[in-house]
Amino acid sequence: MSISTENPMLTTPFRIKGVRKETHDTFTLELESQNGKFSFEPGQFNMLYVYGIGEVPISISSDPTKPDGRLTHTAREVGVVTKAMKQMRTGDTLGVRGPFGTRWPLEEAVGRDVVIVTGGIGLAPLRPALYQLIAKRNQYRKVVLLYGARTPDEILYQKELQKWGGEFDLEVHVTVDRATGAWRGNVGVVTTLISRALFDPSNAIAMVCGPEIMMRYTIQELGKRGISNERIYVSMERNMKCAIGFCGHCQFGPMFVCQDGPVFQFNQIAPFFGKQEV
Repeated sequence: MSISTENPMLTTPFRIKGVRKETHDTFTLELESQNGKFSFEPGQFNMLYVYGIGEVPISISSDPTKPDGRLTHTAREVGVVTKAMKQMRTGDTLGVRGPFGTRWPLEEAVGRDVVIVTGGIGLAPLRPALYQLIAKRNQYRKVVLLYGARTPDEILYQKELQKWGGEFDLEVHVTVDRATGAWRGNVGVVTTLISRALFDPSNAIAMVCGPEIMMRYTIQELGKRGISNERIYVSMERNMKCAIGFCGHCQFGPMFVCQDGPVFQFNQIAPFFGKQEV
């Protein structure tokens, strides 16, 4: 089921089951529905409402193969609403409406190599896709995850990254912009990993999420490897307010991110991607 199917502007109360610190400014909320199961597609988002303060769009980062009424959202403290969310505790109530938006192309990727390139908190919107890829691992060829963070302390889901690379036949490479402490892994921006990754560019689909500048250079490097814009998908979460295409805040060229995205086939948005005035 989805929430508030009769009126998409109505929120449904979810109780917070747990709050987990991921980094100094990033946290994960585990929510539990009072109304049974909740289903969604990897790549979709919810609007999360802190009562009396406001709401923000946050990608769903749960396992889509387990529609058990629990939701996971990973967020970064960047404004008034997310600051309030970070201070919430187990037992508090959060309003949720959704799910909204488009999905990652997992069905289209069946029988192909899958290349996932992400940076920072951009791993959170791709986490459900990774869960589904693992659950149906025999349907895909090589699965490659390339992930970049600013420092080792800012790497999300560290235990899961180790598990994905060690147990599920995924090729996982992690890099940091700046090595600190005992880090002995890759150093450099995530795009430096693309030329070294093992995949068949003639039969691969790429999924990309992160800061726009990171996505721009990632798309260039994927193109150098031979992956065309038609086989590159990006997540463009920006300026969403109503989530139903009413307010116009998230207009992106001729489209609305909340309705036509947030996941776009890159050739759809290539003409105006990265333009400051759009």
